[in-house]
Amino acid sequence: MTKFSDLNLNPKVLKAIEEAGYESPTPIQAGAIPPALEGKDVLGIAQTGTGKTASFTLPMITTLARGRARARMPRSLVLCPTRELAAQVAENFDTYAKHVKLTKALLIGGVSFKEQEQLIDKGVDVLIATPGRLLDHFERGKLILTDVKVMVVDEADRMLDMGFIPDIERIFSLTPFTRQTLFFSATMAPEIERITNTFLSSPERIEVARQATASETIEQGAVFFKASRKDREGSEKRRVLRDLIDREGDACTNAIIFCNRKVDVDIVAKSLKKYGYDAAPIHGDLDQSQRTKTLEGFREGNIRLLIASDVAARGLDVPSVSHVFNFDVPGHAEDYVHRIGRTGRAGREGKAFTIVVPRDEKNFEDVEKLLQKEIPRVELPNMPKPTAAADRTDDGEKAEKKPTRTRTRSRKSDKTETASAEKTEAPAKAEAPETSEKAAAPAKSEKSETSGGKGGKGGSKSSRRSDRNDNNVVGLGDHLPEFIALSFEERRAS
Repeated sequence: MTKFSDLNLNPKVLKAIEEAGYESPTPIQAGAIPPALEGKDVLGIAQTGTGKTASFTLPMITTLARGRARARMPRSLVLCPTRELAAQVAENFDTYAKHVKLTKALLIGGVSFKEQEQLIDKGVDVLIATPGRLLDHFERGKLILTDVKVMVVDEADRMLDMGFIPDIERIFSLTPFTRQTLFFSATMAPEIERITNTFLSSPERIEVARQATASETIEQGAVFFKASRKDREGSEKRRVLRDLIDREGDACTNAIIFCNRKVDVDIVAKSLKKYGYDAAPIHGDLDQSQRTKTLEGFREGNIRLLIASDVAARGLDVPSVSHVFNFDVPGHAEDYVHRIGRTGRAGREGKAFTIVVPRDEKNFEDVEKLLQKEIPRVELPNMPKPTAAADRTDDGEKAEKKPTRTRTRSRKSDKTETASAEKTEAPAKAEAPETSEKAAAPAKSEKSETSGGKGGKGGSKSSRRSDRNDNNVVGLGDHLPEFIALSFEERRAS
């Protein structure tokens, strides 16, 4: 079995690895480190949680151990799609380079430009950045990339999803053609394939798992759920989530709960807190200081449930996550693999459960097609069956719905009856001018008996009050309005 000592790494790097408690490299590390140390371009494809970060940090530290950076001219560059992933890469460098005198700078949003510029001005060996903030510094004239010897693109498929590919292409054009490029991704979309063909020179391709596969150490399950009523889907879905968490009991030491929308992240976090769960949200709209504080609390065990958007789905290394809950099915099947990859890392066992509502069934089918297997269904007690959920209501709901339906039907039937009555009574109305004054009196009495609907505005207050008590609904055309009778009387008198 291969060990780190067999990979020709710097002795000081090996000492740091040993102190971190690692002895044997993962397959992606064993495959990527040797060609990277030889100065070759590397294209690494591996599922999340397989140790891709160490695959480039270890050879970079060994390569950069000799030499010194000049002001504003970093010697290496690591591009990451999110702030959290960039901060995690920086932590890896701190861990493995603690016996080597290397300087680094972290360029991410939400942090003062001035502090970052001070670090760049001193000269850094390793520059870790998100694409947007890196280009901001470059356009300010604070950064020169012509001395970059090693360039790393981490989580390239996530870069594609977030729309960073144009920025990546521009950054590539700003670096020397002779640079060494280490390119890592969990999947290889056609657009990423095009970039690798354009900017990598005869790369060593390291693929340790089938593209977009989930770790075999993760036990998966799906809960198919249909709300009793459409307006209750959110609350009932959150109840299903709580039932899932309670079902796992003490086995769920900590968990990440993924939502598709930022607003749902806040709602779910607030709901779980209301029911006594230790939960906190993390998404892109929060301040960087708050995101960092929340993530540190989750890593240290102070927060049990981390409710996250997909900003936390890629690259975040919290080794001891026991569970992942997908509150929503992701819109892209590949994101499912990255989400559940937060558990079952480094050979550990983990569990991942997904709540599927009817509108998400198509996306869930895409997930199963990608995984090429059916995800086991999970039945929860006291949960409505998917086929019968539409008919399931509480007794109180049924009592509320019945009068509503009755009133709706009565209105329709009233309109039908009114239309037919209007046709049959039309001849009688035409004969009204020839009737005597006595004929007008029955018309008035008829109106007093039936007024109270839309056509009864001309009736007396007492008649309307009695009609209101009788709950009669009268439409136009089923009686003779008073003003018409009066006009006939005036004409007859004249």
